[in-house]
Amino acid sequence: MDMLLEPVTLPPFPEGIRISLRQMHLLQAPMGGTLVTGGATFRVFAPHAKAIYVSGPFNGWAQDASCRLAPIGNGHWAIFVPGLKDGDAYMYFVEGEGSSGYKRDPHARLLTVDPPFPQSHSVLRNPGAFPWHDTAFTPLPFNELVIYQLHVGTFDMKAGNPDGCFFDVIERVPHLAKLGINAIELLPVQEFPTMFSMGYNGTDLFSPETEYGEAEEAHLAAYVARTNEILIAAGAAPYTGVEVLRHCDDQLRALIDVCHIHGIAVLFDVVYNHGGGGFDENSIWFFDRQPYGDPNRSVYFTDQGWAGGQVFAYWNADVRQYLVDNAIMFYREYHADGLRFDEVSVMDRFGGWATCQQLTEALRAEKPDAIQIAEYWPVNPWVVRDIAKGGAGFDATWSDGLRLSVRGAIATAAGGAGAVVAMQPIAAAITDLSLDKRWRAVNSIENHDIVYAGREPRIPRLADPVDSRGWYARSRSRVATGLLLTAPGIPMLFMGQELLEDKPWSDTPNPDTTISWALLDGEDKVTADAMRFTAELIAIRRTHPALTGEGCAIVHVHDGNRVLAFHRWDGVGDDVIVIVSLSETPWRDYAIGFPAAGQWKEVFNSDVYDNWVNPGVVGNNGAVTAGGPALHGQPCSAMVTIPANGVLVFARA
Repeated sequence: MDMLLEPVTLPPFPEGIRISLRQMHLLQAPMGGTLVTGGATFRVFAPHAKAIYVSGPFNGWAQDASCRLAPIGNGHWAIFVPGLKDGDAYMYFVEGEGSSGYKRDPHARLLTVDPPFPQSHSVLRNPGAFPWHDTAFTPLPFNELVIYQLHVGTFDMKAGNPDGCFFDVIERVPHLAKLGINAIELLPVQEFPTMFSMGYNGTDLFSPETEYGEAEEAHLAAYVARTNEILIAAGAAPYTGVEVLRHCDDQLRALIDVCHIHGIAVLFDVVYNHGGGGFDENSIWFFDRQPYGDPNRSVYFTDQGWAGGQVFAYWNADVRQYLVDNAIMFYREYHADGLRFDEVSVMDRFGGWATCQQLTEALRAEKPDAIQIAEYWPVNPWVVRDIAKGGAGFDATWSDGLRLSVRGAIATAAGGAGAVVAMQPIAAAITDLSLDKRWRAVNSIENHDIVYAGREPRIPRLADPVDSRGWYARSRSRVATGLLLTAPGIPMLFMGQELLEDKPWSDTPNPDTTISWALLDGEDKVTADAMRFTAELIAIRRTHPALTGEGCAIVHVHDGNRVLAFHRWDGVGDDVIVIVSLSETPWRDYAIGFPAAGQWKEVFNSDVYDNWVNPGVVGNNGAVTAGGPALHGQPCSAMVTIPANGVLVFARA
């Protein structure tokens, strides 16, 4: 299938200079290696190179006139090579002022497995050939998203595979669908130089990490068979054979395809604040082979370092376009439903604010229903404001107010019944109006940064450092997740949180840091109850528009009693009251203000899920009647029984 060649704006040729039709086509060629009718075009940005050749098995790795790229202006070089096809390997041979040698294509859509990274070659691919099933998929409105963050390499490792792969995630998609989340956020999946990594040290931004692919023939056949079983069970046609999923880029597409079939959007975590954390000789580093020494001469980067890598040269229009092209690729070639931008605050610090605006504007024009999420510390409201008003134009931003306050309360409650638990900070986080829309805050209680090994404990360990599966840990964990899923904002769970996972995570596979899937698969009661609790609370969130609406007000907060109550509404008739307690004993006949008189149905009670169905559940027999006097600024009140370490949700009957 031919790729469409998009026009690129370049300065006009001097008057009197004539160019051929082929030269005109090269001026319009997309960046990188692109399959077109009869062969492939190649285009690179290397402003200080003296000569560039494209070589591969197709020409015996030659460097001669037949494969020499022509300068086409503004530091760009291009060529058309006939006869090339999907799967052909290639490299650029760059002659520069400092050295000469091979370079991988910065826009390569795939790298070879043999030879392996970092000796790998670039591979020509036809992204349009993948047999998608997902043409009817549309992501939900942003305010209705429930995100599940995961790391492909450690999400679900199989015996004999020391590092997880895209297929391993596919096999857990039915679990994610059962959980009820409607979006997953993949930690970065671009090629990185180490065998194990969080993914934030990417070097080849257009190519998926080859370690996340499966190339071994027997394993691949088994994975494809299981993937087809999942497709058939979901009512979709199976893939037609192993060859369809031979390469890891198509294996990633299959993951997205299967997620879409199950109603789950896919968001990619992208890193545009720096590149690398280790560059090899054939990488994008000093791409046009100027003399080493001054990183400002490295074409794509500056001399400023971050996270072990180098900050991008945002001042350079071609570098900005490189990042925009990369972001748009995820939409066009992988059907992505949004992007999460790592450390936008670092981009801003090093002059990348205009780059953020260029990114968000281009992406919104490309796919307006795909969410753009920023990470900016400390939280900056300008990051989600309109570009026309000077903002960066993102849709949402990570927020830490709820996380800090909830984790603080859970940790204090672990000190025992005599501890004074601060509920006021939770109330302040819930009603925070620093962003123009409440849903713009992406909240989490656990995420990849916080619960990484050696940092902060996962919630069950925080809730009870002695016994992370005992009642105190279970019940306080339910409170933490309950607040996340009922408070304003877009909630984000971290992998394993729904299973009461108590082990930290690490990007290096280790039995002490992997998710305890065996407990779920073995029908462990504590794990199954935690899963049921989370799934059914997500369902409550989905069926009550008040929980995704903008309306929110604190009804009652009492640090001494460890009780918090708040009102959520959508403005068109749906109202809920959420009551949370971190008291170690139940409260009976606790007066709570309600916004309207009459019966309020108890639609959710977290105490039910302890040893499901909890024979000693503490609750309100399904409903309360708000017929008491005005209280807590509300027109009436009800006497409520609140379970110890519990979460209640009431809705108008």
